[in-house]
Amino acid sequence: MSERDMVDAGGPGQMVVAPALDELDRQIVEALTRDGRLSIRALADQVHISRANAYARVERLTSTGVITGFTTTVDPLKLGLATSAYVTLSLRQSSWRALREQLQAIPEIKHMALVGGDFDAILLVRAADNEGLRRVVLEKLQAIPEVLATRTALIFEDLGTL
Repeated sequence: MSERDMVDAGGPGQMVVAPALDELDRQIVEALTRDGRLSIRALADQVHISRANAYARVERLTSTGVITGFTTTVDPLKLGLATSAYVTLSLRQSSWRALREQLQAIPEIKHMALVGGDFDAILLVRAADNEGLRRVVLEKLQAIPEVLATRTALIFEDLGTL
């Protein structure tokens, strides 16, 4: 196994085998990232392969965990989520695993990541208004004993995925 086939899973000594991807696999992933609703026929046409080959490759990419799911991208404003912010958390050391379940239970948190640097985690929070954001930060997040500090950066304009 080469270094190219190894991926750091995020923890000390946690390496996982990454499936070998060729250029066609990457084209398939890129096409499905742009439009997860593509039919196998349309996907096969886009990448110039047979439907059977496209189906087999998508199945392999899914079963090996390269493709982890299909999702819908929505406009938060049209969902009534007019206020968005990135909230950074400073945490008690070694509390991430216990804290993760508590954060997943807060519906306004749309994305979370454990990071390195001046803080330990960053959250994307979307709420109906400033009052809703205040409630999440001051009443939910700061009430969790493992959270030592928070910082909030309001999002003025969401430019979406680039």
